[in-house]
Amino acid sequence: MQKILEVNNLHVTFTTYGGTVQAVRGVDFHLNKGETLAIVGESGCGKSVTVNAVMRLIPNPPGKITKGKILFKDQDLTELKEKRMRAIRGVDISMIFQDPMTALNPTLTIGTQLKEGVKQHHSISDKEAEKRALEMMKLVGIPNPEERLKQYPHQFSGGMRQRIVIAIALICEPELLIADEPTTALDVTIQAQILELFEKIQKVTGISIILITHDLGVVAKIADRVAVMYAGKIIETGTKREIFYNPQHPYTKGLLHSVPRLDRKEKLQPIEGTPPDLFSPPLGCPFTARCPFAMEVCDKVYPKTVNQSDSHEVDCWLQDDRAKKLLTTAVKDK
Repeated sequence: MQKILEVNNLHVTFTTYGGTVQAVRGVDFHLNKGETLAIVGESGCGKSVTVNAVMRLIPNPPGKITKGKILFKDQDLTELKEKRMRAIRGVDISMIFQDPMTALNPTLTIGTQLKEGVKQHHSISDKEAEKRALEMMKLVGIPNPEERLKQYPHQFSGGMRQRIVIAIALICEPELLIADEPTTALDVTIQAQILELFEKIQKVTGISIILITHDLGVVAKIADRVAVMYAGKIIETGTKREIFYNPQHPYTKGLLHSVPRLDRKEKLQPIEGTPPDLFSPPLGCPFTARCPFAMEVCDKVYPKTVNQSDSHEVDCWLQDDRAKKLLTTAVKDK
């Protein structure tokens, strides 16, 4: 499949009074054209920082991309000047931010906010921009779009505002859409509607999507592939089926065991402990202190990436042949 985005060895730091936070530490992933990649993990693991780096929205200072490449259609975004990036944002790459309640300007009509982006990037008349705005409102399922175009955000429900935010992101017909926790502030009924909307949009437009979430139910609904992130690193990637039915990293297994399910009889199993301090991240696997299967080598050396299949990769010493021999020996000794 054709890759539309490739992130190689991405490092992002934040300088604070308490020291330097290594928020993203050597992240690698790619996105194929027309697919949905979900990046999952606990709060604070670096998901949002990673996609903000892709958009070049890391505030400098205090943040900085210190290393790595972000290749969008073979063009390294880290090397572009801000003026060129502004031309890419919205037109080629768009982003939906977390909270629809605060994403819209309360003093401007919905029509004004929808038309603003397309008029900024394309030389079209106000009439043409309004026609485009109406088309987008129909696409995202807004009833009576001609009337709604003249209304203000406070006249819309949370779910309707999120649909408008999606319409704003799509109005310039980008090739890549980044959705950062797009359903977090919504109730479950509206969440389901928004997820169905994403599926519809992808089918109609063929857009590629990066979905940031901690909700594995959302992942199961719309993702094609999944990247599991922990302590600034992507520790496992695979197809949705591989991650849900054949997880290899203990952290991925822990996430799946902590999700409520109607068919599960045993109690939920929380992941004990807390993530490591990213002011001074560990040399080895960052999950070592919380891992029930940790070995001595886990604490000292970061594991190499092991290919489980053409699409399934995991960073874990348990999957390394040398460590497997050590583990087998330890079990026999007992």
